[in-house]
Amino acid sequence: MSDYPVNNNQHYHTLVQKIGDRYAHGRATAVNAVNHELVLTYWEIGRYIVEFEQAGAEKASYGKQLINQLAKDLTIKLGKGFGRTNLNYIRLLYLKFPKSGTLSRFLTWSHYYELLKLSSDNARSFYEQQTIIEKWSVRELKRQKTAGLYERLARSKNKEEILELARKGKRVVRPEDLIREPLVLDFLKLPENKAYLESELEERLITHLKDFMLELGKGYAFVGRQYRITIGDDHHYVDLVFYHYILHCFVLIDLKTRKARPGDVGQMNMYLSYFASEESGEGDNPPVGIVLATGQNNQTISFALEGIPNNLLVTKYQTYLPLKGDLEAEIERVISAAEEE
Repeated sequence: MSDYPVNNNQHYHTLVQKIGDRYAHGRATAVNAVNHELVLTYWEIGRYIVEFEQAGAEKASYGKQLINQLAKDLTIKLGKGFGRTNLNYIRLLYLKFPKSGTLSRFLTWSHYYELLKLSSDNARSFYEQQTIIEKWSVRELKRQKTAGLYERLARSKNKEEILELARKGKRVVRPEDLIREPLVLDFLKLPENKAYLESELEERLITHLKDFMLELGKGYAFVGRQYRITIGDDHHYVDLVFYHYILHCFVLIDLKTRKARPGDVGQMNMYLSYFASEESGEGDNPPVGIVLATGQNNQTISFALEGIPNNLLVTKYQTYLPLKGDLEAEIERVISAAEEE
């Protein structure tokens, strides 16, 4: 019997593609369902423990002893997964999420395990929402916690804005929302107190492109590096070019290993005008330019940006992790001061 004649049979190839897509979707849905059921199971176990304590069978002073005994007995009965540390977090899951309906079916127990390590309810809520929005893996969630994304975004906001950020996460709806200052590029392993070239910075960003795009946030698709544009007889090169599929526009990034200068603003403005005229297609929004530098004189750059019609942003980066304690204290001061008014 001869094989089914599939050469040049577009309908058959479409059938194969549809089956493949449906199978992949089904597997992903099944995995999500299993993960969510495990989270719900742990939530129920946490409820059993807390209700047992609250019933008076175990006073607070005996809480640790209860967990230790449960860890021994459950490990004998059920096997791995019920050690003392895990049981403490299972109990905490119920305490921090008292309504099971608020648990996301998109997050695994490993995600919640990381979220429960956060002492701040606002930070926990933010990272939960942002993990869902940006579909972070557990590794990516850990990375953003360590880099203090919530604290960086919350600084310079008032109390209402901080609480809104905690409730809903950070969504990109306008060009200004692209800014996360400072961008933390510790994964590049560049020296803090030693000079390096812009070409070296660019090369390392390309080598660690996945980490860089995670730090930039959701919505970026890489287009190219040293993107050549020709104006008259002159060639110019944009360091990094992305397309943002949420804002529907090109995003141009110019890298500096020094503080931003007014001339950098003028150069980026030229790039943006060219892209708006020659590169953007039908349906695209105006391009966005980001001058990424080690710092800036705010007043000087403010004057340089004044009157510029293009979407041009100047922000800074650092090659080391931020001191989260200082940022956390600053945010708490803002919230406390607002409550005292």
